[in-house]
Amino acid sequence: MRLLNYHPDNSTVSKEVDKKIFRYSLILPCVMVGLLWLIKLAEVTFDFQLTFLGVYPLHWKGVGGILTSPLIHSNFDHLIANSVPLFILSFSVIYFYRNLSYRIIGLTYIISGLMVWLGARPAWHIGASGVVYGLAAFLFFSGVLRNQIRLLTIAFIVVFLYGSMFWGIFPLKPDISWEGHLWGGVAGLILALFYRNSGPVRKKFQWEMEEEDEDDNEEDAYWMVDPKDENQPPQ
Repeated sequence: MRLLNYHPDNSTVSKEVDKKIFRYSLILPCVMVGLLWLIKLAEVTFDFQLTFLGVYPLHWKGVGGILTSPLIHSNFDHLIANSVPLFILSFSVIYFYRNLSYRIIGLTYIISGLMVWLGARPAWHIGASGVVYGLAAFLFFSGVLRNQIRLLTIAFIVVFLYGSMFWGIFPLKPDISWEGHLWGGVAGLILALFYRNSGPVRKKFQWEMEEEDEDDNEEDAYWMVDPKDENQPPQ
């Protein structure tokens, strides 16, 4: 899709395309959060529990939870706590990482769930918090590794808004799946490292390009020297 190949330096055209990308970036976050609410409303309306769709570590009955556990929440407080950051973080990944974004979101979803199944307490683990931690970690570490102003800004916004999430990776509350938080964060870090050379490219400023041109000219001038002239005395 052409929108995903957008370059942010095309004046008036880029502004129109940017608006389209902004709207496009809202679609998946709206679908994901809307699906979470539909599932919870169905549970409450028809009075049934879907906890059995969570991850149960190292047991065959919990393998399917790798795919379904982020969709299930214990109550509305749990759902609200995950809905807002999931919406904002997934939107940010799609908006800034374009055609790389779906791989990041999908792999965060799978890797965090798989790690919980491999290395968490024997209990039912549910909720989208692993995905939330994974996306937050990816945005932060990717911004730092890429050393881009816009991505660094997003990284610091993530820290400002969700810095308190850091404490969620520790076993401070036994009724919270801190393992999901921890492994989600690890998944985000792994993906930031793996894709550090893919996606957005840092914009070069005019003075940087001028310096490169000067260096190239000097190098070209060196190689263009006639060997015969090197033996001539200076005039």
